[in-house]
Amino acid sequence: MKIIIASDSYKGSNTSLKVAGLIEKGATAVFPDAEYIKIPIADGGEGTVEALVSGLGGKIVSVRADDPLGRRVEAFYGIVEGKAVLEMAAASGLPLLKENEKNPRIASTYGTGEVLLAALEGGFKDITIGIGGSATNDGGAGLAQALGYKLLNTEGKELPRGGAALADIASVDDTAVSPLIRDARIHVACDVDNPLLGEQGASAVYGPQKGADPAMVKELDFALSQFADVVETWKGKPMRDIPGAGAAGGLGFGLVAFCNAEIKSGIDTILDLVDFESKISGADLVITGEGKIDGQSIRGKVPIGVAARSKPAGIPVLAVVGDIGKGASAVYEYGIDSIMSTVDKAMPLKEAIARSAECLVDAAERACRMIKIGMRIAGR
Repeated sequence: MKIIIASDSYKGSNTSLKVAGLIEKGATAVFPDAEYIKIPIADGGEGTVEALVSGLGGKIVSVRADDPLGRRVEAFYGIVEGKAVLEMAAASGLPLLKENEKNPRIASTYGTGEVLLAALEGGFKDITIGIGGSATNDGGAGLAQALGYKLLNTEGKELPRGGAALADIASVDDTAVSPLIRDARIHVACDVDNPLLGEQGASAVYGPQKGADPAMVKELDFALSQFADVVETWKGKPMRDIPGAGAAGGLGFGLVAFCNAEIKSGIDTILDLVDFESKISGADLVITGEGKIDGQSIRGKVPIGVAARSKPAGIPVLAVVGDIGKGASAVYEYGIDSIMSTVDKAMPLKEAIARSAECLVDAAERACRMIKIGMRIAGR
């Protein structure tokens, strides 16, 4: 029996690789002789580099870079199979800020640009960047500034960092841009399809979780609209409505505009990198999962991406999850065959996180015992 374990991380408790190990432990209690293949998976957000490096035997490269508020931190990128993999959360992520430090008016993606530049200077031309978990709303302006672009106001002076400053942009100067970016192939792993502006845009949808109140949301959306007007005129093409342009506070838009990047589904990008179809060949079962599965999971989340690749091969898919939310039954139409929750009794979230490891092992064992019952019935 060959069992594939390809789960997302459980944010706040366990990494993707640890989840896979815990599921294997529980499953082994029922199927001790099975062959287990663990494939750490992510969707482009925090943990993407670790998942790929651990899953593909790569390595981590440390880079000193600015955090969202301009403080120097230890960021990183990964090297996997001769390619560079970045996650913007390493330098520009929300976890780098305390609650009282969240301020998308001044938060910048400059540090992410520094990490990207370090990868380019390291000789990498094929680069994947995951853009989940941002603390910023600057449309990728900071990243552009780190690469050498000058964003100027009407007086020809460079704009300060942050989303609010974009309201004053008048022109783009690319004469000092690193030539390395021109020959690079940048792939953006993105798990949302929001446009840059409007009710479904970067500021309105994601601004509040980064510290924006209603007045600030309007201010930031206006600033991004000014930014988009100038940048699109400079590039000579519209980009604001590209699906994913509004991801990570508009970083999707910035990467397309300043790096000629291609935005792709985060999970599909990662599954391609790990050569998922090859690894599941001949498998009898795929076990996937995430912290919470609900009706929104069908929009590009890890379990759905894994199921979509497993179904053509006729492999059943089980999702082991921390919580089963509203509308979760929708995933049955997208290749998930069954869902098993790790929660074994009513408990507060704090307890569920604290007990997540033991609950994962138990849930995997329970699920596999049910599978074994099914195998016995089928064998009658």
